[in-house]
Amino acid sequence: MKAPRIPPVPRGSGRIAQVLLGAAGAAYLAYNGMYNVQGGQKAVIFSRYSGVGKQVYGEGTHICVPWLHRPQIFDVRTRPKKMRSISGTKDLQMVDIEMRVLYKPRTTMLPLIWSRFGTDYDERILPSIISETLKAAIAQFDAAQLITKREEVSKLVRRNLKERAGRDFFIEIEDVAITHLGFGREYTKAIEDKQVAQQEAERAKFLVQRALQEKKAMVIQAQGEARSAELIGNAMQRDASYLELKRLDAAKEIATNVARSNNSVYLNSESLLLNLLDDSTETLAPKK
Repeated sequence: MKAPRIPPVPRGSGRIAQVLLGAAGAAYLAYNGMYNVQGGQKAVIFSRYSGVGKQVYGEGTHICVPWLHRPQIFDVRTRPKKMRSISGTKDLQMVDIEMRVLYKPRTTMLPLIWSRFGTDYDERILPSIISETLKAAIAQFDAAQLITKREEVSKLVRRNLKERAGRDFFIEIEDVAITHLGFGREYTKAIEDKQVAQQEAERAKFLVQRALQEKKAMVIQAQGEARSAELIGNAMQRDASYLELKRLDAAKEIATNVARSNNSVYLNSESLLLNLLDDSTETLAPKK
């Protein structure tokens, strides 16, 4: 029995396979041997042979050796970090405080940051040092000073946090701001009670001042009426014309009121002081 005959390989097929393999290798090298660093980013190369490289690469397209090199991209733009903590003041009051911190890594120290703390360095480092620095700063002020000296507290936290983060962890702190400040329930109630007591004291003081002014006004009015009565008595002893003048004023007022009334009224002119033609001087003069 004869073995099956293998058909001959066409000429040029080996060359075609080589070309295809070469093209595939070139495509693999082109895709995996280049990486891009966007704006606001830096790159550090990890080598399977030597570990984390010392050079920091900036924006642009760079070449690396596939499998041997692995680029790690870092965001070096300024980013915010919010931290909330309950701290004790100098006068032993508990305050709920929230702080916003603007930070970024020191670009020249990115290889060391990656080696020591990893790519999530901010989540590992910032919460602990922000809380520690914040508690230490809050403990130097009274509860009332946290409101009146808020900017000073922020500057103190910024200075201490900037020194600690930059010296030990290579993180640059650009700004620190207090975004929320709340006091405990007992302290808040004490402040409200104090305000109510101050308002009540001011109200009592106002009432006392008003009573004194009313008393003074009544004394002045009584003195004026007494002086007026004395002057009227002296004038009547000399001449009864003052009573005639008052009688004319009363008659004028009564006539005005009667004229404005819609009803018809018939009254004695003697009782209404309207008999102005009589000799009132003799009528009103004191009898001897």
